[in-house]
Amino acid sequence: MSAAARLLRGTVVSFRPGEDPAPDVREDGAVVLRDGLIEAVGDWAEIGPRAAAAGLPSDDWRGKLILPGFVDPHIHFPQAQATAVHAEALLDWLARGAFPEEARFADPEHGRAIAPRFFDALIAHGTTTACAFCTSHPASVEAFFAEALRREMRMLGGKVLMDRGAPDALLDTPERAHDETEALIARWRGRGRLGYAVAPRFALTSTPAQLEVAGALVAAHPDCLVQTHLSENRAEIAEAARLFPEARDYTDVYARFGLLGPRSLMGHCIHLSDREAAAMAEAGAVAVWCPTSNLFLGSGLFDRARLSAAGVRVAVATDIGGGTAWGLPSTLGAAHSVTQLLGQRLHPFEAFRLATLGGAEALGLADRIGRVAPGFEADLVVLDPAATPQARLRAERAETLADRLFLVSTLGDDRTVAETYVAGAPRKRRAAA
Repeated sequence: MSAAARLLRGTVVSFRPGEDPAPDVREDGAVVLRDGLIEAVGDWAEIGPRAAAAGLPSDDWRGKLILPGFVDPHIHFPQAQATAVHAEALLDWLARGAFPEEARFADPEHGRAIAPRFFDALIAHGTTTACAFCTSHPASVEAFFAEALRREMRMLGGKVLMDRGAPDALLDTPERAHDETEALIARWRGRGRLGYAVAPRFALTSTPAQLEVAGALVAAHPDCLVQTHLSENRAEIAEAARLFPEARDYTDVYARFGLLGPRSLMGHCIHLSDREAAAMAEAGAVAVWCPTSNLFLGSGLFDRARLSAAGVRVAVATDIGGGTAWGLPSTLGAAHSVTQLLGQRLHPFEAFRLATLGGAEALGLADRIGRVAPGFEADLVVLDPAATPQARLRAERAETLADRLFLVSTLGDDRTVAETYVAGAPRKRRAAA
């Protein structure tokens, strides 16, 4: 289903490995896509006429920005209809919003009905790769992966493990957690562009026996990721301390069960102590920043500067449905507001690097996605900073690339995404049709 070959023209923006946040930019650039990969990138004058003469179908995106597709390392597949549920804070929101919605996924038909709409929303907002929590029901994982496979998308996900602290309809047991996860890994990992993430929801919903099972699964499948939640809310932290009195702190709960390592995605990490930040840095774990979720639920402000100074790897994510923005650009706008409140700064180049190559690095996929470069998978997004009348008014005075990117993150929405390419094929227009 991937497009055999295609030629794109526009302003090509791609971030590079290393600490320099400045991107490589080709103002009048050309990108050749072939068989799901990027074959060539260069100036239009160098590549374009030759590729056009060869008869490649072409898309003219002059005046627009061609970037790597956005990477969302923390999102909840079953919470699409829990987004924007009014609640007091995290634990109340889980009880009123997330858990009732997740219980509906016991019905396989419900998962199959939600999956196309979930992926349409990702594509509409330019997200081409995500790491998603499903529910404790294997059928939810089946629905997620089957739709991702059908669309040839690079996706990761996994069954949520939880055997306490939630409604009975969502609980499994340590034995079921092990056996069902093993079966799902065997069925889906490595099919198409799919990967698996072992997903204990958080310490409050897993007994020590189940966290031991999760650690054993990770040890048996070291290529799988770990995804969970850490230090999001002060009431949550206090409850973790009550449930695990032997642990030094919340982070130590995961470390004791072999769940803290370089392939661990730890959602939120707002209230980490200095010891916890040092432990995260030593383990190489990723603190996943979810700014719209943290603001919406009143959880706190993520101190990126502090964690980065401590050596902690940082990624940024939507956290749908605790988050309130499906798009990474809008999420970056919220991230800017958080840094402003903390007296810090987030340059647009740093922000969009986090949403592209940074996300790929967090998922261990930076050799395949996250850059517009030859040999990389042809997952791209085309952004139109002047897509709406209000944005166009500002765009007329945007003088630099940084101005245009910042405009996208502050005034943009799904209309700003002119097209999303997955495995070399344009998918947004197709989904809309």
